[in-house]
Amino acid sequence: MENINNISPDKQEFLQRTTVIAKPPKSLWYIGKLPKLAPTVAIVGSRKPTVYGREITLQLSRELAERGVIIVSGLAIGHDALAAQGALEGGGITVGVVGNGLANQYPRTTWALREKIIANGGAVISEYPPDFPVYKGNFLWRNRLISALSDVVVVVEAGERSGTLNTAGHAIEQGKELMAVPGNITSPLSIGCNRLIAQGATPVLSVDDIFERLGMNITQTSLISAGNTPAEKLVYKLIRLGISDGDELISRSDLAVSDVSMALTMLEITGSIRPLGANRWAAK
Repeated sequence: MENINNISPDKQEFLQRTTVIAKPPKSLWYIGKLPKLAPTVAIVGSRKPTVYGREITLQLSRELAERGVIIVSGLAIGHDALAAQGALEGGGITVGVVGNGLANQYPRTTWALREKIIANGGAVISEYPPDFPVYKGNFLWRNRLISALSDVVVVVEAGERSGTLNTAGHAIEQGKELMAVPGNITSPLSIGCNRLIAQGATPVLSVDDIFERLGMNITQTSLISAGNTPAEKLVYKLIRLGISDGDELISRSDLAVSDVSMALTMLEITGSIRPLGANRWAAK
């Protein structure tokens, strides 16, 4: 058994995104190496993927990982495991968020994958103590962390009443970019995705659509620089961390109200951020 570490989320840059959500975790346990802040995509879907869905998840996660994007998943069987597998095939970093204690060998079907994630420089995270047992409800609750850690949430396949839609709901609540893979209208596992798109989720027609939403220069595979002043750069960084409320941006940045207002205005003009309404903002 690898060493299980405990950390306060506000002590590590990648985990700080979880501190600004509703009911944030007080502490997190992890095995492996926590990544530095980087473009991050959650890929979620059914536990019983179709051949189509399997191919899409592997392709998207592999191509994203090849260009330095961190892949987050729940490490369940199905699309979660495929997303992690694709990231490893792409030579990238992947992070798994589980709904039980890390000393509990669950799910056993993805235990070997978990070991590969850790061996390749990734991490497995839980908000529960190491020996905490498996409870079905915890897996829906941990979905808020999968969304919180990500810049973009991609739903590949989801049934009409899929638990995957729970993650999509957290993404909307947290002001994350929600994307979905369109599918055959006769496929039960595409009903959820097609409805998300009808309700405003951005369709994924190729991996380039995800890079665009991440604000990445596809040819240079680097984040487009955002902000021309220290204030703009700081405000943009905080928004990328998931801090969307204008008042909280003022508090966290320790800047004057006028400086934050000017930074938000300039970042919106340059297309780096978008308004969500009610004095809330999100990175493009």
